[in-house]
Amino acid sequence: MNYQQLTEKLGTISGIPITPFKKGSKEIDWSGVKENIEFLVSNHVEVIVPCGNTSEFYALTLQEAKEIIKKTVEYVDGRALVIAGIGYSVPTAIELGNFSKEAGADGTLLHMPIHPYITNEGAVDYFKNIIEAIDLPSVIYFKNPDLNDEILKELVSLEKLVGVKYAINDLPRFAKTVQTLPSDQYHVAWICGTAEKWAPFFSFAGAAGYTSGLVNVYPQKSLELLQALRDNNYSLIWQVWKELLPFENLREKQNSGYNVVVVKEAMEQAGLNAGVPREPVAELQGEDKQAVADLIRRWNLSIKSVIQ
Repeated sequence: MNYQQLTEKLGTISGIPITPFKKGSKEIDWSGVKENIEFLVSNHVEVIVPCGNTSEFYALTLQEAKEIIKKTVEYVDGRALVIAGIGYSVPTAIELGNFSKEAGADGTLLHMPIHPYITNEGAVDYFKNIIEAIDLPSVIYFKNPDLNDEILKELVSLEKLVGVKYAINDLPRFAKTVQTLPSDQYHVAWICGTAEKWAPFFSFAGAAGYTSGLVNVYPQKSLELLQALRDNNYSLIWQVWKELLPFENLREKQNSGYNVVVVKEAMEQAGLNAGVPREPVAELQGEDKQAVADLIRRWNLSIKSVIQ
């Protein structure tokens, strides 16, 4: 598969699998990892992104991240693309990227640096040095609104850059960047990085696909939205969007601190293996937990347990 072919294949849903941790020890539940990857693939999710933010990437040790990437490739077994999340310092990201290559991943997702001090020039060097050092195609996770989109203009000419996961909910800004860097001149897939709530708006502005945590619990509904967008079926787009909006709004609470825990709670109530989160987030409680239960009932998904 060449870079252009991979770019085209990114025009879909990028499923970010959760990482199930055991209650008490918070060790990774490896049988749960296998179950959840199989759930995604069997439900026709075509791009799997282990070690994404919804995977609690920054709560993993380097060895755990490597093992998750390796096992994901093994469990997917060629049935979907595997785009492995990498990050931390430049040398560490390169180490993870080279490991991903050896493990058989199809590409890498470069996380936005989490250092509190970052400049536009430094960000260009960060991404460029990692992309050029790894013999895999790469997707940039562009999340920091304080950085300038000129960064992307400096990077799109890199042959191994095949996608940008754009996670800044500024639609005029995004549209302007896409129009400045059209896909017929650059082999880059523009991906909405803020899931189903924002997917229709990003799609109209030029995104070819979007990321999803919802697919861990309700992949059929996310795929319904994707198909409606492809068909320009506007009535269905907004019908599905309204069904999913309460779920995505819950995930945005506490400055998106609920991103992972809402997905995990929904999975557990639907009988799937989500486990507990790791610090710095805690399990869902009280009325928010009940709100998830109400959604699961509304969607007619199975309830594993009664809310106490």
